[in-house]
Amino acid sequence: MAMSMETNDIDNLVEKTDLQYMLEFETQIFLDIVHNDGLVVASKGVNLDLVISNLLKVYCDPGNLVLVLNAIEKEEIYYKEKLKDSNVYSTTFSTNVKEREDIYLSGGINFVTTRILVVDMLKNRIPIDKITGIVVLRAHSIFESCQEAFVLRLYRQKNKTGFVKGFSNNVQSFTVGYGHVERVMRALFVKELYIWPRFHSAVIQSFKKHQPNVIELHIPISEKMKKMQTYILDLMNITVKELKKINKGVELQEITVENCLTKKFHKILQAQLDIIWHQLSRKSLQLVADLKTLRHLIITMFHNDPVTFYSVVSKYRTMEYAQTATWVLSQTSELLFSQMNSFIFNSDKEFHPDFCPKWEPLLEILRVEIPAQIKKSNTKENTILILCTDYRSCYQLKEVLSNGPELYLFNKAFRNKLPIKKISKVFRVNEKIPEVVETPVEKKEAKATKCKKLKADNDTKNPESETKEVKEEKEEEEELEDFQSSYLLTMSQTICEKNKNQSSFDESAYIFEPFTQMENMDLTQACQTINEPKILIQTFKGTENFINLQNTLENLKPSFIVLYHCSMTAVREIEMYEAHRQTTTPIQVYFLLHADTVEEQSYLTTLRREKEAFEFLIETKSKMVIPEDQDGKSEQASALQRDLQSPKKNTRDGRQDLVPKKQTIIVDMREFRSELPALIHKRGIEIEPLTITIGDYILTPDICVERKSISDLIGSLNTGRLYQQCTNMSRYYSKPMLLIEFDQNKTFGWQNNYMLSSDADSFNIQQKLLLLTLHFPKLKLIWSPSPYATAQLFEEMKAGKEEPNVEYATALGEQDLDMIQSRYNSNIYDFVQKLPGITSKNIDMFLKKGESMDKIAQKTEAQLKEILGNSTDAQSLYSIIHEHHKPKEDTELAKQKDKPKSRYRYTKK
Repeated sequence: MAMSMETNDIDNLVEKTDLQYMLEFETQIFLDIVHNDGLVVASKGVNLDLVISNLLKVYCDPGNLVLVLNAIEKEEIYYKEKLKDSNVYSTTFSTNVKEREDIYLSGGINFVTTRILVVDMLKNRIPIDKITGIVVLRAHSIFESCQEAFVLRLYRQKNKTGFVKGFSNNVQSFTVGYGHVERVMRALFVKELYIWPRFHSAVIQSFKKHQPNVIELHIPISEKMKKMQTYILDLMNITVKELKKINKGVELQEITVENCLTKKFHKILQAQLDIIWHQLSRKSLQLVADLKTLRHLIITMFHNDPVTFYSVVSKYRTMEYAQTATWVLSQTSELLFSQMNSFIFNSDKEFHPDFCPKWEPLLEILRVEIPAQIKKSNTKENTILILCTDYRSCYQLKEVLSNGPELYLFNKAFRNKLPIKKISKVFRVNEKIPEVVETPVEKKEAKATKCKKLKADNDTKNPESETKEVKEEKEEEEELEDFQSSYLLTMSQTICEKNKNQSSFDESAYIFEPFTQMENMDLTQACQTINEPKILIQTFKGTENFINLQNTLENLKPSFIVLYHCSMTAVREIEMYEAHRQTTTPIQVYFLLHADTVEEQSYLTTLRREKEAFEFLIETKSKMVIPEDQDGKSEQASALQRDLQSPKKNTRDGRQDLVPKKQTIIVDMREFRSELPALIHKRGIEIEPLTITIGDYILTPDICVERKSISDLIGSLNTGRLYQQCTNMSRYYSKPMLLIEFDQNKTFGWQNNYMLSSDADSFNIQQKLLLLTLHFPKLKLIWSPSPYATAQLFEEMKAGKEEPNVEYATALGEQDLDMIQSRYNSNIYDFVQKLPGITSKNIDMFLKKGESMDKIAQKTEAQLKEILGNSTDAQSLYSIIHEHHKPKEDTELAKQKDKPKSRYRYTKK
């Protein structure tokens, strides 16, 4: 296995790599990152997948070992399909130690889980000095105490020649916090920063050569929706002003009505308020919750149907909710509640809901425009891709296209148990919709009456009748819509007799039917089995689903794309796809947009925020000062220095011990989910990862620490699991400790706001914690404000102490616990271990040879020494049995009484 590659070797491999399918800017990114370590930050939608796959192809050889960190499962599958090489591996928790060692020695590309890699590096199961390089995906999430940074630190300590290359498509994450991009680059050990926004000249030129044919449809909303939009925006504006008014000392510039409408609003709130969350009043917290609620209302109005919007708004018109939320009692909310009935009922109180404004243009596109273009092009295989923002919208469009909008709205109203008595004749065009509707409440009462009658009249004859009725009722009540990320419909034409000789398309002659044979096949296979035009409805929600979108575009090659909802990333994905196609016939894209509405404003705000983030990053790069040894390739690199304990001076002869003592802490394997092991290692303490049953951290032969966060502590106290853990620690270690670790971004203290439910508070938890300390007198509590403070505290607690016994900690397993519980009475065991002179080392021998306390009381101190193996322990045990001991307070009081009284008497003048 080669340790590194020379520049000439890299150039030779790059020449052999097929780069003709890459765009000009992708080629430039590829060449930059191949020859230099660095961090690449690109816009969302400007995918780096082709760059990364070609980079992996360069090193995909048994003579190299390249590790890929931070990749999700779908990305692994995607890159494996791209590489199509046998030298690509995945290392997960199911891979045993021997298999992992063989995979590392086999070389090639290895997608490895970070927690596994940390343990393998600490255990020397992987030849670190032979690693060719590490590729880090989602590099914006790398910080000093995370596991990926721990891996890179261990890698750079033993490997000075391998490469590190980071990639990220989330530029806004680099604007959060002070000097975030510099901290990420330090954690990655890179000195170069490559910035590729959408407005980069090379990106613009690449996209201009081949552009999709875009038809942007500005769809107006109804007057009712305009009024509702105005009411909700007014309520949001009032809430924002009130929040800023009562928190004048807090910087809340980012909390505006405009930003409240964006997709990342919850992250903006978290960044602004998380550090001071515990200091906000109850009213401020309620105002923040009101902003989220109002945003949910306005998004529901635009993304869902009127029936769903009516149901959601109705839930907030209750006395219980009005007691906490202030916006419900305002005059504007009264207008909102009073006019929402017009969405689904007409003036005669008949069920006649409005259609979503985008439904009619969508049906016209699918029934008229696209079929006309298909006939004109005379192509057989045509796929129409409809992109939505979430799973619910995909389900909505599938139902509307296959069953019609009327039946969809009726079924939706019936599921939501709306009070429907009559249905409008204009609306009842579908034969499946009845004229008079029995509401779900009435139906439920009728079924209950019927069940009682059946039980009374026919209880002995047919006992199963009631069970069947109740079961059907329960199934109807618990019926839930099974939302999926994609739906496939077939598009077929039924020609009536009067239209046989007509060349024009009749929009009523096209039907859309769900493809029901997708259970055992993927989308590509399903589309290949359908000869007629097909419609694929898919979501672009979530980061991993953009890989689904890219796979869909590459595998299915749709001829028509309908953007039902706005998405900056999806638009750029389509631009990338069209630029790579490089065909004379551009893809047809329909962009459905509500102009001059919240939807358009949210889309424009997203574009503006990303542009500002890139401008900030470009300015930061121009002023950035990077140390020469930041890459960690020099032996004396400051970034790799560990906070070793300073050597102690010998006060007698003035000499100084130049070599600090090596310290070790045993860490349970499950603890590598947290930040603490990485911070302990950074302080110069070696880590021994083991699977231990008792405790999380073993500092010395006597000190065992169980770490709990606040949420873990509350859960363990409520379930009683912490009691058992403390019992085991007290049995085997003389100094058991419970570490309670707080969030470093919040206040350090025990407050009532740790409990979320109104019927519980933190005082109950404090009572249980107090009882725990009374039951285990040897148990020490450690309160730590952050993992950084914990690492420093562990170092101080280990100073001058013996190193932990690895064999002893490993030997204490579940079998040993079961053996002790079966061999000894647990009450006697707990009593004996509390006696002076009894330790975890001699308690087993004491219980074997002691026989009973009566015989122990008859033994001499020398005989006790033979049993305990230590004269000090024997003396302590003999003393507590045979000598009379008084409490310290009584002894001090007796001494004061025995003192002679003074002959002098002081009197007040």
